[in-house]
Amino acid sequence: MAESTFFRSEEMSLIQLYIPAEVAQPTVSELGELGLVQFRDLNPDVNAFQRAFVGEIRRFDEMERQLRFFTSQIEKAEIPVRTTLSNSYSSRARSRQELDDLEERLSEHENRLLQMNNSHETMQRRYLELTELKHVLRETSDFFREAASHQDEIRHSFDEPSAPLLDDLESGPSQEAQGAGLQLGNVTGVIPRNKMQTFERILWRSLRGNLYMNTAEIDEPVIDPSTDVVVEKNVFIIFAHGREIIAKIKKIAESLGATLYPIDSSPDRRREALLDVVRHIEEFNSVLVNTTQTRRQELMRISENLVAWMIIVKKEKATYHTMNHFNYDINRKCLIAEGWCPTNEISNIQTALRGVTERSGSMVPSILNELKTHKEPPTFHKTNKFTVGFQGIVDAYGMAKYREVNPGLFTIISFPFLFAVMFGDVGHGLIVLLIGIYLCMNERKLAHVDGEMFQMVFGGRYIVLLMGAFSLFTGMMYNDIFSRALPWFQSGWEFHVPDNHKKGDVLVAQPNGHIYPFGIDYAWHGTDNYLLFTNSYKMKMSVILGVIHMSFGICMVYYNAKFYRKPIDIYAGFIPQMIFMQVLFGYLTLMILYKWSVNWFETDAAGHMLRNSPPSLLNTMIYMFLSPGTVAEADRLYPGQAFVQGVLVLIAFICIPWMLFVKPYYLKWEHGKARAMGYHQPSEHNVRVSTDSTRSEEAAGAVVAEEVEGEEEFEFSEEFIHQVIHTIDFCLSCISNTASYLRLWALSLAHAQLSEVLWSMTLRVAWKQTGTIGVILTVAMFAVWFFLSVFILVGMEGLSAFLHALRLHWVEFNSKFYIGTGYAFEPFSFATVLSEKEGA
Repeated sequence: MAESTFFRSEEMSLIQLYIPAEVAQPTVSELGELGLVQFRDLNPDVNAFQRAFVGEIRRFDEMERQLRFFTSQIEKAEIPVRTTLSNSYSSRARSRQELDDLEERLSEHENRLLQMNNSHETMQRRYLELTELKHVLRETSDFFREAASHQDEIRHSFDEPSAPLLDDLESGPSQEAQGAGLQLGNVTGVIPRNKMQTFERILWRSLRGNLYMNTAEIDEPVIDPSTDVVVEKNVFIIFAHGREIIAKIKKIAESLGATLYPIDSSPDRRREALLDVVRHIEEFNSVLVNTTQTRRQELMRISENLVAWMIIVKKEKATYHTMNHFNYDINRKCLIAEGWCPTNEISNIQTALRGVTERSGSMVPSILNELKTHKEPPTFHKTNKFTVGFQGIVDAYGMAKYREVNPGLFTIISFPFLFAVMFGDVGHGLIVLLIGIYLCMNERKLAHVDGEMFQMVFGGRYIVLLMGAFSLFTGMMYNDIFSRALPWFQSGWEFHVPDNHKKGDVLVAQPNGHIYPFGIDYAWHGTDNYLLFTNSYKMKMSVILGVIHMSFGICMVYYNAKFYRKPIDIYAGFIPQMIFMQVLFGYLTLMILYKWSVNWFETDAAGHMLRNSPPSLLNTMIYMFLSPGTVAEADRLYPGQAFVQGVLVLIAFICIPWMLFVKPYYLKWEHGKARAMGYHQPSEHNVRVSTDSTRSEEAAGAVVAEEVEGEEEFEFSEEFIHQVIHTIDFCLSCISNTASYLRLWALSLAHAQLSEVLWSMTLRVAWKQTGTIGVILTVAMFAVWFFLSVFILVGMEGLSAFLHALRLHWVEFNSKFYIGTGYAFEPFSFATVLSEKEGA
C-alpha cells in the first residue's frame, strides 16, 4: 500500500459492493457521510425514467419543491430561520416510516399555507377594491359639481357649426339631444398612474374630443395582492353622451388595466355608499390582521425545522439517485455497486459497512471486493485548507494523470516567489500580507460571505498570505519601500564632494571597504545609473530563475518515467532534453554568474587594464551558433571559450536526432518483438501500473473488471509524427520560454517605476510647500497617494503579477513534464451535495 503523499495523487482501487436490499438505503447514506467512493454507473444504457428508484426521486423532488415554496414564503415574511443543528441529527439516516411522516407533515403545512394564502389574497383583493371605491366616492362628489357647472357649456357646444358632434360617432342624434335638455352618462374607476397619459391620448383620438374627463391622484399606497408591489393609481371620471360612446370608453379603460366602479348620480346615495364602504374596510382590516398573524405563526413553526428538513430531503434524494447507478440481483436480493476509492481508505469503508449492518440488525452483511482492472483510475489529491488553493491553480490548467508528479507541491513555493520577483516592494508586500492575515484569521466568519469575486480571493487566502510574505523578502532584496530606500546596513559606497564641485557635475561613488550584506545597497537609489544597474541585474536574474525553474520541470520527466516503468522516456526523453537545456541555457547561466564574479576594471601596478571590457552575453549566444568554434578577442569571456562553445553546439545538435528517432524506433522494435512472441501489445497510454507487487498475490481471487477501454493498435507513423512535433516544440520552447521569463524583469521594472512616478507626483510635490498650505496639501496628497497605491500598485499591478506568474507555471513549467490527461475524483459525498446552491 503506497504512503499518502502530496507528491503524487492517492493510490486508487476499484471496488465492488454487494449490499442487501433491506439495508441498501442506510448503507449508501453512510457512504455518503464518508465521501470516499466515486460510484460508476452500471446502467449507462437505461433511460433516467426507467431506473429502479425513479419513483422515490420524484417523491423527493416534490418534497424539495414544497420546501422551496416554504423558503420563499418565509423570506417574503422576513422570518429568521433556525440554522444550528446537531451533527447527530443531521447525519443520521432516516427510516422509511420517518420519511413517510415527513412527507405527510410537509403536505399538511403546504395545504394550510396555500389555504391561508388564497384566503389572504382574496381578502386583500376585496380590501383593495373597497379602498379604491372609497377614493372614487370621495373624489367623484367634486367631479359631479364641476360637471354640473360645465353642462351649459357642453350643451352650447352642440349649437356651434364648427364643434365636434356626437352625431359623427352615432347613427343619428338621440332623442335627448333633439330635446331641450342634454343627459350625460359617466364612467368612473381607477387606473395605474403610469398609463394615465396613454389613456387620455387614446380617448381623445377615439372620441374626437366628445367627452369631459377629470382625474385625481390617490395619495394612499395601493398594494397589488398578486405581486405585493405598491402601485400608484389615479381616480378618473369621464362624462360623455350615448350608450355606444360609454361602452367604447369602458372597453378602452379595461384594456389598459383600469378597474371600473359604477357610481350613482345622487349625492345622498353616494354618501350612504361611502359610509358603508368605510364600515366594511374597518371589518376587513380586523380580519386581515388576524389572518396575517395566523399565517405568520404557521411560517414560524415551519422555519424552526426548515433547514433540517432540507438536509434530510437533499440527502435522501442524492442517496436514491446514487442507488440508480447500481444493478439489482433478483436471485440474491441485493444491489451490486462498483466505484473508485482511495486504497488507504478501504478499511474505513469496511468499518462503515459493518456498522450499518450491526445497527440495522441485518443477518446478511455487505460484501466489499477489490477488483483488478486496466481502467485508468480518477486522480485524487488529498488537500487541506492551506494546499487547496495551490492545487486549484494546477487543476485549472488540467487534471493530472493518475499518479503522475503533482506540480501543486512545488507551486506552494514557486508561485508566490515568482509573483514576489515581479511585485517586490516592502510597503506593497506588507499591505498584501496584512490582507492575507486578516482573511486567514477570520476564515470562519468570512466563509459565509456571498459574492463570487470575494469567494475567489477568500479561497486563495493562503496564496495571498505567502505572496505578501515573499514580496516583503524581495522588497528587502531590492531595498524598495514605496519607491524609497531604507538604510538597513552600512553602505559600501561613499560620495566625496570636492571643493570645486559645481551644480550639474557628476559625482562618482567610491567603495569604502564595506560589503552590503543583504540585497541592493541603498546608495544606488537616486543615482543616474540606478536604472541601468537594476535593469541589467533583474534581466540576468530572470534568466537564471527561468533556467532553474524549467530544468527542475525537466527533472520531473525522470520521476514520471521511473514511476510508469517507461525507461525509454528516460533515455530518449529526460537525458537528451536535460543535456540540450544545459549546454545552451545552463551555459548562459554560468556565463552570467562568471561575468558577475569577475572585476572587469581591475588594473595592474602600472594602471593598465588586466581584462578587456565585459562582453555582451547576447552577442556571445548569437555568434555561438553563427560561427561555432571562433570567438573574437574583444568578446572573449574566458580562456578556451571557442573550443568549449564549439563542443556545446555539437552536443546540442546531437540531442535533436536523439530525441527525434530513438523513441519511435524503440517502440517499433518492442512492438515487433511482442508480436513475434505472440503477444498483443497494448498502447502505452492505456496501461495502469501497480506500484505494489505484493498486492497482486493477495488479490488473486478477486473479480477482474471488464476489458481494457480504448485500446489502440500501434502505428509507427503516428508515433513518429507525434515525436517530431514534440521534439520541435521542445527545442523552440527552450528558447521562447527562456525569453518568456524576462517578464519577471519587465514587470518588476514597471512596478518600481510606477511607484516612483506616483511618489513624485503626490507626496514629493506636497513636501515642497511650507506652512499651512504645506500641511493641507500633504494631507490631501497623502490620501491620493495611498488610494492610488492600494488601487493601482497593489490591486491592478498585483493582479497583473498574479496572472504572469500563473502563465509561467502553466506554460513554461508544466509543459516540460505535465501530462494532465486525468479526470478528477468526485466521490458521492453529502458535504458536496449540501454545499451546492439551488439551480447550480
